[in-house]
Amino acid sequence: MAAAVVWRHPVVHAEWDYTAGLVLLAIEQVGRRTGEARFLDYVRRNVEDVVGPDGTIRTYDLAEFNLDQGNEGKVLSPLLERTGDPRYRRAAELLRTQLRQQPRTSEGGFWHKQVYPRQMWLDGSYMAAPFLAQYAATFGEDTAFADVARQILLVGRHTRDPVSGLYYHGWDESRTQAWADSRTGTSASFWGRAVGWYAMSLVDVLDFLPETHPQRAEIVTELRRLAAAVTAVQDPATGLWWDVLDQPGRKGNYREASASSMFVYALAKGVRQGHLDGRYRQAAERGHAGLVRHLITSGADGLPSLTGIVSVSGLGGKQNRSGTFEYYVSEPVVADDYKGVGAFILASLELGR
Repeated sequence: MAAAVVWRHPVVHAEWDYTAGLVLLAIEQVGRRTGEARFLDYVRRNVEDVVGPDGTIRTYDLAEFNLDQGNEGKVLSPLLERTGDPRYRRAAELLRTQLRQQPRTSEGGFWHKQVYPRQMWLDGSYMAAPFLAQYAATFGEDTAFADVARQILLVGRHTRDPVSGLYYHGWDESRTQAWADSRTGTSASFWGRAVGWYAMSLVDVLDFLPETHPQRAEIVTELRRLAAAVTAVQDPATGLWWDVLDQPGRKGNYREASASSMFVYALAKGVRQGHLDGRYRQAAERGHAGLVRHLITSGADGLPSLTGIVSVSGLGGKQNRSGTFEYYVSEPVVADDYKGVGAFILASLELGR
């Protein structure tokens, strides 16, 4: 799958972008695992196309305060380690500057974007918290780990449903958004990929958070809650997960590739880290087998393609993104979107460890 990306897309992006960041992170890990220079060179070339020698990032605007911009930042530390090129540290410092200035809720939670005031989304947890944890570990900013834990735990607490244990896509502190429940502030549905982003953020943060950190145990507890909730809604027939997690078989719903890949990755990694018991490895293996059996096809070029990926889903904004079941299943379903392909590569690598 990584070779298919490299072959089909010599230039992976025209701008600094979280979706390209996910697939580049995955290909970087493939290169490290296999030792094949073509994968590592691919990542370096593509990042250098948008990061200048002075560390400036083409198309990046700090003033947007967009948490999505942190995701591609996760490849900067590996590139700095491999090349010694100072541009990567300068770019990482630019992204760190954004997080120091990021607007926050009254409890200190990052707004998802400047244009989404007082809102925390599960997506943003994956975009920002692992990058910040990696930055803190790489550059010795130990005081940042408290903020990492704060972001992870706040969004979990505000979006977790006490009955199912699943997580709503977003939370509006002001409770003024059209999609927000007037009492809880949460959106209306359990969208699979949003919960997948959060699942990956939990296990990735635990790679960097010190063993002695006072809130590490709380994050592990959150991971265990999530693992129990998502495996309870895993499709028994295919091992996959639905686009809207808790409504299997409802007209319009479908088994979705990116969320399924993210859950495979998080469950398998949680077991390897020692935080989850072995039954979750079995759930991850069933999920991966389902992806290969039901959603991997051969493209016209003879290379593998991943189908069944929801293109994009959000909340509010200029579009009528209501957070309802009907909204989520109305978004286009595509093949080979980086959000699915990147997660699938990461999941496959994790199961191979």
